Amino acid sequence: MSTQVPLVMALDDPAGVLETVGGKGASLGRLARAGFAVPPGFDVTTGAYLDFLEHGGLREPMMAALSGVDVMDPVTFEVASERISALFARRAMPAATAAAIVRAYAALGEEVAVAVRSSATAEDLPGMSAAGQQDTYLNIRGADSVLDAVRRCWASLWTPRAIGYRARHGVVADHAQMGVVVQQFVPADAAGVLFTVNPAGGGRDQVVLNASWGLGEAIVGGQVTPDIVVVDRAGGGIIDYQVGSKAVMTVPAGTGTTDQDTPAALRDTAVLTVGEASELAGVGLAIEDLYGQPADVEWARAEGKLFVVQARPVTGLTAAAGFGEQWNDSLDGDYLWSNGNLGEALPDVMTPATWSFIELFMPREISPPTLPGYKGWGRIGGRFYMNVSMSASLGRVAGISVRRFVRLSEPVFGTLPPAQEIPLIRLPRWRVIRLMVPVFATTMRRARMNHKRLPEFVAVAPGRCDELRAEIERVDDASALADAWVSQVQPFLLEAADMLSASGAVGARALLAVPKRLAALVGEADAAILLSGQVAGDAQLASLGPLTGLAKLARGDIDRAAFARLYGHRGSHEIEVSVPRPAEDADWIDRELAAVKDTARSAEDLLAIQETARRAVWDRLGQQPRKAAAARAMVARWAEAVRRREGARSELARAFWVLRVWLVRAGELTGHGDDLFFLSLPETLDVLHGDESPLPAVPGRKATYQTYCSLPPYPALIRGRFDPVRWAADPDRRADYYDERGTIAPADDTITGLAGASGVADGVARVISEVEDAGQLSDGEILVTTVTNIGWTPIFPRAAAVVTDVGAPLSHAAIVARELGIPAVVGCGNATMQLHSGDRIRVDGGKGTVEVLHRA
Repeated sequence: MSTQVPLVMALDDPAGVLETVGGKGASLGRLARAGFAVPPGFDVTTGAYLDFLEHGGLREPMMAALSGVDVMDPVTFEVASERISALFARRAMPAATAAAIVRAYAALGEEVAVAVRSSATAEDLPGMSAAGQQDTYLNIRGADSVLDAVRRCWASLWTPRAIGYRARHGVVADHAQMGVVVQQFVPADAAGVLFTVNPAGGGRDQVVLNASWGLGEAIVGGQVTPDIVVVDRAGGGIIDYQVGSKAVMTVPAGTGTTDQDTPAALRDTAVLTVGEASELAGVGLAIEDLYGQPADVEWARAEGKLFVVQARPVTGLTAAAGFGEQWNDSLDGDYLWSNGNLGEALPDVMTPATWSFIELFMPREISPPTLPGYKGWGRIGGRFYMNVSMSASLGRVAGISVRRFVRLSEPVFGTLPPAQEIPLIRLPRWRVIRLMVPVFATTMRRARMNHKRLPEFVAVAPGRCDELRAEIERVDDASALADAWVSQVQPFLLEAADMLSASGAVGARALLAVPKRLAALVGEADAAILLSGQVAGDAQLASLGPLTGLAKLARGDIDRAAFARLYGHRGSHEIEVSVPRPAEDADWIDRELAAVKDTARSAEDLLAIQETARRAVWDRLGQQPRKAAAARAMVARWAEAVRRREGARSELARAFWVLRVWLVRAGELTGHGDDLFFLSLPETLDVLHGDESPLPAVPGRKATYQTYCSLPPYPALIRGRFDPVRWAADPDRRADYYDERGTIAPADDTITGLAGASGVADGVARVISEVEDAGQLSDGEILVTTVTNIGWTPIFPRAAAVVTDVGAPLSHAAIVARELGIPAVVGCGNATMQLHSGDRIRVDGGKGTVEVLHRA
């Protein structure tokens, strides 16, 4: 051997320092010596790794492979990694090393299951977190399997991402060494991560815990929405406990792990008791004291006992590095905010990358109105909201009274407070007019021109997106990818945004006025029937496309490739770029087919019923030719406007798929992977050009994002400064309206909203918070949820009626329910809080009312 470092040493050996066992091994050894509940085990030292290199004659050929690495050329990372992997695969482990590992493994117990974790010497260090770049193997049994896992951990020191990371941070290749931690495997029934500070604005007086069922890999990998517990540092009391959906859990399987659906009974059940949460917070604070700085700690629970399985200092913990970012424009003053309309298209907490793209295209939209220095939209707790105060104030400058603004806005925003309750902004009238006139004139001129081009754009955009995605994936140079943003990707995004703006600007009058005028002409019931049926021929309503497409696929009219090409970009999270598109999931089509297979009423059955009803109305109107002609003209205007609006929204969603592919490729070429979702667009372009100064902000932003994602959906209307974490902790919170002044009364049992789709239905309520849980809806039940979008469309035929907290007559729930003849009440505000699964209710879509007939 070339070193006096032993091949194997006990996990708690004081000699287990960074140089001998790597960052993770040194941290765990320190914790074990301090008396924390660390699973027993041993370290395979860096000496064993170096011995493997020297006995196998690997050092020189490995250094030769690394000599071609160019920090500015990610392709060289991949080439070097492939060459080194081949070298490792051809060399046997030295006999002395193998024997030492087998003896240490046997000392843990007979064929005991272990976790085998990589522990690099440039990992989990203060100011430099390479966590997740090397491999971990869980539930490994048997000496041969342990030896194989150790060898794979050694090889993971030389993945393309790890090579690039060290090159960019100036770590000399010959200095990179790997220890391996082998510990008794904890067959956890629950696991999670804790931060000894609250990075989402709670400051250093709180500890934040994430908890989910099963092993911790589902949380660490971002596959699950965990429980979030906020604990007071001083007293250990629970400030807030938000139960996450926990749809997936990682469990032991054979000699490894697998992901499975969490049992329904556990999904909405709290993982931790109050005592366990307080105990974990105390453990975290004790580790913080040991480190002398804030820490994040991975923990596990098995048979009622809590274990620490990993801990590291929190890196980048400064305001400049993202700690304490609140993503909250409500703090700017006393404004009224609404998440109606665009809230259904943007239902998620947005990563910084997604928000950066939103900021790019929103100024091109005509609604909400925006002028330089007067922004009509923002984000609150990471979610999209429209600034109603700004819109109403700009409208007043233009001569539209606030009372009229409220009346005109209801189909878009949903229910608003009375005019006198909307705080207005004192705007310099003539300055705003001087800004408004040219901006409005330019916007409308551009909108009219683009409206003429809209059908052509919708026709060619799918092919252009396919070509752009393919071109992006072929780019093999980071600087070239930055150039592609400027020359190809951004222009396409802005063109798609312009088309959406055009569909709204030119079609707005028809969308807003026709329903009322038609109802005055033929009555509300007949008007609702006539305004359905927008799926005739090729001019299909985009919101119904996935549903009718599934029927065509099931009949064999189209194949899977065609279905994926048409609808693979549409889903509940189609604007959030960190979320894979449905077409990226190999099992997506099978799940969609299964969801509609056993539905008692197919979409085609419902559409046929609506068609029969429409013919009956037209037959009656045929006896009054002038009225029928007027009605047909109105319906034609409505149909064109709604189809163009829906088509433009679909192609904007497709453009966001291109943005996702561009970001994913940027992560591959720079070696930073998903971290780029937590940078703004300018920051990502800087990284592509070799400037990595934005990257320390990523850990804090990830923690902020996870905290906001754990909270329930915020109120549809928010007035004043709003703290999402404190609101979520209030047992008396209202889901429909928040007023900082505290002047609104507690919500009563009345449930009213807007008439979304006419008809009356009695049935059992099924309250569902996320589309991923839509399988809980049985045929004939009434769907009650916060908001729907196109991702919910396939389950609509199962519903006897639909009730939403957020929405308006032009929202997704209203449009799709109207097409299918399903009663819908939208924009109720408090339905998900007032109703519970199992309640028997009556929904009157024409009156906009929901009546509780019997409580479950």
